[in-house]
Amino acid sequence: MVENFKITFRTHVTSEDVKTVEEIIVSTGFFYDIEIPVAVELVEERLKLGISSDYYFIFAELDGKTVAYSCFGPIAGTEGGFDLYWIATHNDYRGYGIGNQLISETHKTIKEMGGRFVVAETSTLDKYAPTRHFYDRTGYTLEAKIDDFYKEGDGKVFFIKRL
Repeated sequence: MVENFKITFRTHVTSEDVKTVEEIIVSTGFFYDIEIPVAVELVEERLKLGISSDYYFIFAELDGKTVAYSCFGPIAGTEGGFDLYWIATHNDYRGYGIGNQLISETHKTIKEMGGRFVVAETSTLDKYAPTRHFYDRTGYTLEAKIDDFYKEGDGKVFFIKRL
């Protein structure tokens, strides 16, 4: 059982993370097919450019296996603003509080980097209700909504977490 393992975090990105991130994203069933290569591309960009890519990662591991990750970066033109680009837990490991621990670690890291606030965006579709609830539970505030953003009937909501 997952409860018997200690979650550890790492920030170092490896070439194996390209495949792992893809597996995590696909397993969730939440993302459109066109979004999967974007998640992978950010890992590749970080591997290629290092910190100058402005993409930062935290990987959550259970017994040495990467089961969740977050990707975030500073928002250009802001003082201490950060975007949370991705946070995902492999479907086999959802419901054990890994995402809660990962978002806390992500907030801590962003704050240490001088972050004042974090912006997270998601869909208004019913299947994303757990995602919106996750942001609510972890201290985010709904700041804005754009109807029909992704396509008709699929809007976008913006959440803010002040650190």
